[in-house]
Amino acid sequence: QVPVADVAVTTASFDTHAGEAMAMGERTPLALIDGPASGRMAIGEAITNMACAQIEQISDIRLSANWMSPAGYAGEDANLYDTVKAVGMELCPALGISIPVGKDSMSMKTQWEENGEQKTVTSPMSLTITAFGVVQDIRKTVTPELRIDQGDTRIVAIDLSKGKKRLGGSCLAQVYKHLGNETPDVDSPETLKGFFNAMQTLVRDEKLIAYHDISDGGLFTTVVEMAFAGHTGVDIDLTQLTSASGNDVDVLFNEELGAVIQIRESDADAVNAILAEHGILDCCTDIGRVNNEDTLRFSRDGEVVLENSRTYYRTTWAQTTYRMQSLRDNPECAQQ
Repeated sequence: QVPVADVAVTTASFDTHAGEAMAMGERTPLALIDGPASGRMAIGEAITNMACAQIEQISDIRLSANWMSPAGYAGEDANLYDTVKAVGMELCPALGISIPVGKDSMSMKTQWEENGEQKTVTSPMSLTITAFGVVQDIRKTVTPELRIDQGDTRIVAIDLSKGKKRLGGSCLAQVYKHLGNETPDVDSPETLKGFFNAMQTLVRDEKLIAYHDISDGGLFTTVVEMAFAGHTGVDIDLTQLTSASGNDVDVLFNEELGAVIQIRESDADAVNAILAEHGILDCCTDIGRVNNEDTLRFSRDGEVVLENSRTYYRTTWAQTTYRMQSLRDNPECAQQ
């Protein structure tokens, strides 16, 4: 199996197609740069994860908020206050979403003595969001699996930041032991609501055939995971996506809010009309197609930026799981 998913969906009972959906949102590394932004992005990620299940309206979503903070540590109490205010008094009311339940852990610091030396470990302020919603028809849930049985299709990237491409706190920055200065953020609650409502219309009308949230890994990770799930190659054209750095790193690895969707070529006009109706058409870019070469190819202006076989990327992607399993279980079993 390929463990790629955005949302968990269950039925209410054995004799119905109604059910419930649950998704997570968590952007703790951003809090080291901007606490309120990390809280807003946790909620934004939970919502973009939920958008592929048929929930109908954003106000049907309920949030559970798990707050963690090292109370008393320099600056962290103020950071917590600012983030709670940003989430509870500003963003959620603007979205029409409530947080009826949650918990907090205010002792995220430990200290001990070792060889006569005082040592401490402090965890930064963080917010983990669990989102729940009633699903009208679980059969309409859209997964990240790219489809190769739907005729001619196109792959569309939706960037709710409208081109900002902020890399602070990203997986890419962490890999290179950097933190960054500017984080992704929910710049417009109205745009996020428009996105959710547009996706709900497309899900209800069965116009989406694949969907994957983009804000945890970036465009590259999202597309290759969709290709893994669909057992297919892809050709991605970055020409219409502007790059501030000039080398496409920010295009491929920024973790702004958004999604990658796959639609049928025959539905393109109808999909664009729905996106325009909800005010997010200018956030959308047609970026590519599936191919039958089993190759994942990213290019700009006809020149290849990144290219390799699906097997190569899948093996690299699975290395983390393998190494964790080798530490946790019998290493020989993990190798097998």
